This record gives sequence, structure tokens and C-alpha cells, in this order.
Amino acid sequence: MTKVAALVSGGVDSAVSVHMLKEQGYEPHLFYIKIGPDKDTEWNCTSEEDMEICRWLAMKYGCKLDVIDLHREYWEKVVGYTMEKARIGLTPNPDVMCNKLIKFGCFEDVVGKEFDLTATGHYATTEIDGEGRKWLCTSPDPVKDQTDFLCQINSLQVSKLIFPIGHMMKNEVRDIADRAGLLNARRKDSQGICFLGNIDFRDYIRRHLGDNPGDVRELETGHKIGTHQGLWFYTIGQRKGLGFGGGPWFVVKKNLKRNILFVSHGYDPEKVYKDHIHMTDFHFITAPFEDLDATQKITFKIRHTPEFLEGTLTKDSDGDWLLKAKNKIHGVAPGQFCVVYDEDHHRCWGSGEIV
Repeated sequence: MTKVAALVSGGVDSAVSVHMLKEQGYEPHLFYIKIGPDKDTEWNCTSEEDMEICRWLAMKYGCKLDVIDLHREYWEKVVGYTMEKARIGLTPNPDVMCNKLIKFGCFEDVVGKEFDLTATGHYATTEIDGEGRKWLCTSPDPVKDQTDFLCQINSLQVSKLIFPIGHMMKNEVRDIADRAGLLNARRKDSQGICFLGNIDFRDYIRRHLGDNPGDVRELETGHKIGTHQGLWFYTIGQRKGLGFGGGPWFVVKKNLKRNILFVSHGYDPEKVYKDHIHMTDFHFITAPFEDLDATQKITFKIRHTPEFLEGTLTKDSDGDWLLKAKNKIHGVAPGQFCVVYDEDHHRCWGSGEIV
């Protein structure tokens, strides 16, 4: 019998994934990955409630459940990455790195290697091409599609992954949970970064990096309109929670050397919008483009949204990738991942870090 490890979180998506696996005749072994803070932290985390739901789920379906403690690995690898990127003024994506390094990295090294397949509740699909290669593909639910959070996993990881609910819409998943009598059928989806519990990301950054005050200036005039407490508290395109008078303001640029945050009342297409995105260390998930010298038509995302943008991809003389967007876009944040798909936004090719 095929041995399946199923990652569960206490949420409805992973619970329905277990239900679907049982319906398909599998006998999954459930695993809850512990990545939260230590017990002595004062932060409020939902892990106890999550664990109770996972235990109930295991009993309902007659599955084994084990807790895999990877919180130290998480804090060393993912939190370390997050703080270093923020410190140098970039915009990190810890959820992408958690999937790459922890859920499908450390977990595979510790436990997953003993199983034929690993199942998760992600909204994504896979397909096998004529050469037997397995591709990461998008979900039919454009709002919930999570391939952009999986854009740094590798071909070996994809080859073992299955997504039991990846072909469904969110409302279908809720309906199945209702019919199956799952405790978390109407539980609210988790929001924010997984390792923080209910603590604010700005507060967490401040604990690690402190404050580093500098000028806030209007991009068009250069006039000082306030003081920021550290460039790491802001991201390009941000317009909420800035706290500067005379707004609304939008974050449009950072000068790291002079510690200046530039803001604007709006988006001036000539100064703020971009149609070129430079990427470094481009990571192909399954296979590279067949002709590296050709201009490749693609679709892409630079943030988690339902919309796919159109563009072309070429390689420059230094070996880095250059994306030319069909239409100018705003909010291009260095440090974030630009996630690249085929022309029909079906197969996820991979991603590169925006520079």
C-alpha cells in the first residue's frame, strides 16, 4: 500500500484533505509540525486549539498522529532569513521559505523520506508531462491559489506532493467539511505569518532589530514630511498604517545609504511604475526553458493576488533574468519573489528574487 504522510494544521483545508484521502482508499499518517514559539513565551498562539482539532481528526478517521517539533529549525532558517532581509531594507517572504525549508525540507529529512507521498491542504495541482516530469500547477480557485507560496520548492519535493483539495473551490471544501461533520468546518482561515501567533509583525521586527530613525520625504519635491523609525518597518507599495500627516501616502522608494523613506500621494507612472523587473538566483521548479536565449512569453505575480500579469522573460549577459511586463506595474519590492508561470498561467515555472 502507498504510504502517505498528511500534514495537518487544525484548519479546514488540511482536515478535508484527510477526508479526501480516506475516500480515495489511503490510510494517511497525520503529522502536525510545531514551528511556534517556546512554551514560556507571552505571545498568544493558537497551537493548543490546533492540536486538539488534529487529535480529534485522527480519532475520527482512525489515523496515527505525530507531532514533529521543527520550531528550532524554523527559527534558525526562516526567521533568520526574514530578519536579515528586513535588516538590509528588503521585503522578505517567510511563508515561501517555510514551505521550501521546513514543510518540505526539514520534514522530508526527518520523516517524509519514509513515505511515498506527502499530502497537504494547499490550493494547487500537479500534472505529469509526456517525459514523465511532474509540474506544479495552479488551482481553479484564483483567490485561494497558493502556487506563489510554493514557488521555491524543487522537483524532488514536487514529485512526492499531492494536493487532495487543490482542484476545488473554497466553498466546495467548506461544503464537504459540513457534510462530513468536521469540527472546523466553519473555522476562520488563519491570516498573517505562521510563526508570530497574534503578535504584530512590526512589533516582532522591533524586538529583533530595534529602531533606526530617518527622514520621510515626498518623492516629487524632496520635502521632509516626517520621521520613520526604521526602513525595515515598510514595504514598497504600502499605504496603510504609515501614520504620516497630510496623507494618504504611499511608500514608493527607500534610500538605504541615507536611511530615507520616500512617499508620494499617488503613483506617478514615470517615476514609480515599472515595466522591467530584474531577478537574481532564478529557481526553476521542474525544468528550465528549452531555449535560454529566446524571449519567452509568460505570466507572473509579484504579490499574492488573484490576477496574473503578462510579460516576457529573457536572460541578460550576467546570467540574471529580466522580466518585461506588458503593462507598467507598481509596488515592485526588492527582496520579494517574482513568480513566473507559463503563458496560460497553468504551470508554475519557478521564481526569482527581485533586485
